Amino acid sequence: MISTLINRIRRHLGSAKNAVPPTETSASGTAIPELEGATPSTAEISGQAISPPPKKRRRKRKPGGEQPGNPTPAPAAITSWSPEDFQVAPVEGKTRFHDLDLAPELMRAIHALGFQYCTPIQAEILPPTLAGHDAFGKAQTGTGKSAAFLISIITRLLRDPDTRERPLAHPRALVLAPTRELAIQIHRDAEDLARFTGLNCVAVFGGTDYEKQRQIFTKAPVDILIATPGRLLDFARQKVVILNEVAVLVIDEADRLLDMGFIPDVRRIIQQTPEKSNRQTLFFSATLTPQIGNLAAQWTRDPITVEIEPEQVASDSVEQLVYLVTAKEKMTVLYNLVTGKQLERVIVFCNRRDVTRRVRDRLYRHDISCAMLSGEVNQQQRMKTLENFKEGRIRVLVATDVAGRGLHIEGVSHVINYNLPEDAEDYVHRIGRTGRAGASGISVSFADEEESFYLPAIEEYMGRKLACVYPDDQLLTPLPPPVHKAPPVEKGAGGDKAGGRSRSASRGGRPPSSRRPGGRPPRRR
Repeated sequence: MISTLINRIRRHLGSAKNAVPPTETSASGTAIPELEGATPSTAEISGQAISPPPKKRRRKRKPGGEQPGNPTPAPAAITSWSPEDFQVAPVEGKTRFHDLDLAPELMRAIHALGFQYCTPIQAEILPPTLAGHDAFGKAQTGTGKSAAFLISIITRLLRDPDTRERPLAHPRALVLAPTRELAIQIHRDAEDLARFTGLNCVAVFGGTDYEKQRQIFTKAPVDILIATPGRLLDFARQKVVILNEVAVLVIDEADRLLDMGFIPDVRRIIQQTPEKSNRQTLFFSATLTPQIGNLAAQWTRDPITVEIEPEQVASDSVEQLVYLVTAKEKMTVLYNLVTGKQLERVIVFCNRRDVTRRVRDRLYRHDISCAMLSGEVNQQQRMKTLENFKEGRIRVLVATDVAGRGLHIEGVSHVINYNLPEDAEDYVHRIGRTGRAGASGISVSFADEEESFYLPAIEEYMGRKLACVYPDDQLLTPLPPPVHKAPPVEKGAGGDKAGGRSRSASRGGRPPSSRRPGGRPPRRR
């Protein structure tokens, strides 16, 4: 045993020229295999060796192989798709995406999303915009215009790749949207369509952490930037974002931008982009007023004009019904409608933030899973609310017109207008939240003593009469006693214009002249 220890120590401490034989023999004649990786620090206590852990060997990365802890798809998964896998039969009167000469990477994304034929606005506006022309599109929400301008942007960037080393915060395409929710939705659509192209899509908007969004521009070059005007202008003033290399500019929901008071900010942003002769500009609006026409003329160059009339948007798959009620009966009918028909995914629209809050509170007290979406809810909570509603964890979403445009929420069975909107156009946007993608939906509106006067304008705008009935006795069943107390107040009021009060709310309530400087009404003597 002693000779074994001596031989081991001699072998480990010996120099390279005094190599130790491959095996040693103990006093008992037993062969001891040579230890690999032993070092001079090896110690032996009571005949048992205690060695440091062996050095970890770096595994050579096999091309296309999957690595532990960092799975990557094999090359076959990346290159297995081909345009031959995307077969769409020609149909008379319809335009296929195959007919537009799109890049294979873009066609693969379109295939993955399940698109086959263009919507009317896509069929009319894509050929000229893909050829580089400016365009003005008059179309309501839900017509596929977001995909139309995103396909044009992606195609332009793929056909004219920027191979030079570009600064990080110099986007090549810019999309301006009026609300945070719409910006988020466009960003998701952009990522879906650009998933196989390598293009970097970024969204910035108010109501979220400024520094976190600023850090995005330090990580990778931005190809497509989607933004609300207020936050983008802040970044532009701080030189966080430079807009002098924008090749494609999209102004979405221009009438909404105008109505929310963003046009001066939009002007300042456009002044920082290249001249309109050196960029492609796509301009979209749901309405065509003289003011909108003047803006389009200023910001575009010989645009191709495409108009999709409202009657093509108000889908026949949406059943529309109006209940003639008093103001006091609204909550009773709403509760009995939701519980009696066991509705699971409903959007309730109100004209004012305070009404939205009051309706949400009363539904909560009567044990109906609900949440509020308005300008006074901070952005983080709004995003969480929308996600919970999409996932079915919230039964009723009570909202102002901040949710009336640009939101794609599948499976909304009912839209209920707790307040009829003052603008007929908003009515179309609201009911467009249901009956999407060919599915059927139901729109129910409450018309009380005052709001019933909005019905003629809505019917004229829709080009059809609405069925107006009195609620039956079942819907007028008195409310049961409350089950819960009022829900906790949401923290964080809305910070910027995007996502603020609806247009109806901006005109309702006490006139500004009757308010004190602090916003409180004067005391009654």
